[in-house]
Amino acid sequence: MTLQQLHYAITISETGSLNKAAELLYIAQPSLTNALKELEKELGIVIFHRSGRGVSLTNDGVEFLLYARQVYNQYENLLEKYGKTGNLKKKFGISTQHYSFVVQAFIEMVKCFNTAEYEFAIRETRTMEVIEDVDTLKSEIGILYLCDFNRKIMLKLLKSHNLEFHKLIECSAYVYLWRGHPLANSKSIQLSQLENYPCLSFEQGDNSSFFFAEELLSTNEYARTIKANDRATMLNLMIGLNGYTLCSGIISDELNGTDFVAVPFEADHDNPNSVMEIGYIVKKNMLLSEMGKLYLQIIQNELKQYEVKK
Repeated sequence: MTLQQLHYAITISETGSLNKAAELLYIAQPSLTNALKELEKELGIVIFHRSGRGVSLTNDGVEFLLYARQVYNQYENLLEKYGKTGNLKKKFGISTQHYSFVVQAFIEMVKCFNTAEYEFAIRETRTMEVIEDVDTLKSEIGILYLCDFNRKIMLKLLKSHNLEFHKLIECSAYVYLWRGHPLANSKSIQLSQLENYPCLSFEQGDNSSFFFAEELLSTNEYARTIKANDRATMLNLMIGLNGYTLCSGIISDELNGTDFVAVPFEADHDNPNSVMEIGYIVKKNMLLSEMGKLYLQIIQNELKQYEVKK
């Protein structure tokens, strides 16, 4: 079965006549008839009823044409995009846990290209979806973090998907809350001081795991917890409910605004601090695109500036 045979069958069904189809296809009618017979023989079905008044689809033919049109339409889409006169745009995508500095670096990278010639995508999503997106090449780069608690499991998972982790920065835990919070002016905050406020975390789905949590110290017992799906909702909950989350402390004021602060988390005997190692994942042995190289250069420069400030 060939694409040409599919095209012949589709044209015959649309014209209802072998003669008319042959004219449209610029092919001799006997050659078209032979091509149709070969296709029916290969498939083991009769596609058309022939009569003096023309042709009509059989029941098998109706079902076959349904699939034939789908296949041929996809072929035409490929030609439109990748053919000599196609309009192919270069694509670049990033999948990430919810970090504002990742988005800010993405913005700076996109500014360096003509968006009429490129198709960009950034996906703030769940941890497992970050891994799956990079594994299937839906995204070229993924951003997530490792810590002592999740490192062994995460590295094993990345290896099974043929992915590599590259460190960008290490940082300790910070308590992230809005400036109107009663604890916002503290020099540091212990977990016991947060008991009366809801701990906010990003939902990881039905198959969620402690190992997929985006927040440090996810194994601790919190008296009050609220799940959210996106950064905007998280920020609203901080203001409306005096909620907080535990994060890296690397915040983009340009995106999140100046109404929020990151206060150092103060460890105690029952709640030790933990080092957060944020990095990027890519397919093993994969060559980065022009956009990918520039993006990593921008984000590395931004994080270096942050380290100097700290």
